[in-house]
Order: sequence, then structure tokens, then C-alpha cells
Amino acid sequence: MNNSHTDPKAWKLIKQTPGPELKVFNSRFEHRLNPRNGKELECLILDSKDWVNVVALTPAKETVLVKQFRFGSGNVTIEIPGGVIDPGEKHEAAAKRELKEETGYVSSKWTYLGASEPNPAILNNLCHHWLAEDVEKQYEINLDDGEDIAIITADIDEIKAAVKSGRLRHALALTGLSKVFDLR
Repeated sequence: MNNSHTDPKAWKLIKQTPGPELKVFNSRFEHRLNPRNGKELECLILDSKDWVNVVALTPAKETVLVKQFRFGSGNVTIEIPGGVIDPGEKHEAAAKRELKEETGYVSSKWTYLGASEPNPAILNNLCHHWLAEDVEKQYEINLDDGEDIAIITADIDEIKAAVKSGRLRHALALTGLSKVFDLR
């Protein structure tokens, strides 16, 4: 990487104040000093537990996807299975749990694909991406009260078509899938 400018510096924390209590996140406001111009800025930070998502491949190399309503967009989205890591749970265990709960699929062949920052502008967590190969449907789904999920499978050409058409555009699903497939 070629830098043509000086790297940004960390912004000095002046004070923190609690934000509103939210169901999924804790929130706070931070007042930080911009080192470039000396101006103070109030920033909203959402404290969240880490998340996981899973690219699950059947023996026929089809990907297990979920369709579900998302409150933020007000739409039904196409995604890969995933969710919040429970307190004290390791991200691999969470990936296995989420795949089983949301889809009924399980696997004995797991590969860690790394982590990404879902939105570092306001969130302080990571999303851990996992690949589960040769998944088999062995259980009924076990959804939380806030979930209503339909399970579908798709081959890579169907996934690429869904990405191209905009039917599959969930950023974290795209991130996970792009660690396994060339989505162009």
C-alpha cells in the first residue's frame, strides 16, 4: 500500500456518557478530539457481543441460505446462517449452534475464515466467518422468538445471480460468501 498522506492519529477521548438502553446493544456517547483540527465531536458507539456467520456447503456443493425479515431494512433478506455469540461461548461453538438452530444442518468439517468489523464507525464488535462443508440436515430448526426463517439452498450460479440482481445484498453474508467464492 502506498501512502501519500500522513496516517490518521487516534482521537483523544474527552468523556463518555451512557446512551439509551437498547434490546440488542448497549450504547454510549463518546466525546473525542479531532487531532487534525482540534474540534470536539460527539460519537455514538454501540457495544455489541461478537457475531458469527456460516457458509454451509452440502455434499452437492450447494450453499444453505436463510431468508428472514430484517427490521432495519423492513425487508426479507437472503443471508447465510449466523447470530450472536452467547456469553462465555467460543465463536466456533456459536457457529455450530447457529447453523443447527437456524437450519437443522450440522457438519464435522469446519474451517475458520477470519473475522471482519461489521461497521467500525459505530460498532465495536467482530463477525467471525466459518465454513462448514458436507453439511447434512439432521434436526428440526429451533428459532428464537425474534426469528422467522425459511431455508433454501443455492448453487454458485444462483448465488451470483442473486448478488447481481440485488436480491442478496446483506453485507456480512456477502463478506462470508466472498471468502469462499468469487462472486463476480
